Amino acid sequence: MDLSTILSITGKPGLYKLVSQTKSGALVESLLDSRRYPAFAHEKISSLEDISIFTIDDDISLKKVFQKIYEKENGGDCVDNKAPESEIRAYMEEILPNYDKDRVYLSDMRKLFSWYKILNSKKLIDLEEEKTEE
Repeated sequence: MDLSTILSITGKPGLYKLVSQTKSGALVESLLDSRRYPAFAHEKISSLEDISIFTIDDDISLKKVFQKIYEKENGGDCVDNKAPESEIRAYMEEILPNYDKDRVYLSDMRKLFSWYKILNSKKLIDLEEEKTEE
C-alpha cells in the first residue's frame, strides 16, 4: 500500500491523489468524485505517508493503523465516523489499545475512520507491504 501520493488538504473534505506537480503547487484528483483540482502551495497539503498516530510508546504510521483495521474487519468497513463518541473511542481502543488518549482527539479518530472508508472503497488498502517487511 503506497500512501505517498494520497493527500489530505486542510479545508477540503476527503482525500486526493497527486496527479502532477505544477509551478504553483500540484494537480490533484479527488478520491470522492474523481474531479481534478489545483492545490496551491499556500494550502496545507499532507501526504498520508507522513502522518502518524500518537501512542504511549512510539508513534505508529497511519499505514499500519489502516492495516490493523483492515485485518480486524477482514477487508470490510470500520465503525461509522459519525457514530457516538463512546463507540468511536471503544473501536479505537480495540485496534490500537496503547494510543495516547490525551493527544489523539475525537476529531482525529473520526477523520482516521473517514479516510479508511474512502481508501477501502477505492481498494487502496492491502497487507502486502506488511508481509514483505516481516
